[in-house]
Amino acid sequence: MIRPEEIGYADELLADGTVHRTYEDGLEEWRRRTTGRPHLVSWHDNRGASGTDELLGDRIIKRTLADGTTTYARDIGYGRTLWARGEKVLVNRSSFGGRMGVLLTGLGVATLAITAAQLPPLSMSPEQEEALRQQQAQANQSSGGGGDSGGGGGEEGAGDGNDWDANWDGDGDAWSDDDFG
Repeated sequence: MIRPEEIGYADELLADGTVHRTYEDGLEEWRRRTTGRPHLVSWHDNRGASGTDELLGDRIIKRTLADGTTTYARDIGYGRTLWARGEKVLVNRSSFGGRMGVLLTGLGVATLAITAAQLPPLSMSPEQEEALRQQQAQANQSSGGGGDSGGGGGEEGAGDGNDWDANWDGDGDAWSDDDFG
């Protein structure tokens, strides 16, 4: 069982439709869903970094920094996203899933432990990424969540599973309190 560093965050919807994300460690991000790409979010932070986060499928998030460097994360449910090969878990304190995860962890629920099977991949080939994108597109079609609903992203997790698409509504301007990333 892995015991990663836990960093909480909260999201605030701004008047212009962007999201201001505040982390407990002092990092701040400003996030905007990319027009025409419902599973891609552009972001920049208060430390000078910028890039995109993309939900690939199978709860895998690909973060690409402005310099082209990529890293991967995995949504592990209850508002938690596992980053840095298991060294860090980000917890969405502004979502119901995140608050429920904190409560259950506090009660000692063993199912919230992080296992090796939940670790995000270290790297992926373009073919593997595309296969996950196709899987995500098929999941959206089968759940009736057409290709235009998707989430804001970042280093954070979505709620309790397949909440990725509940983050923004189809018009591209709405925000939910549960964001992938």
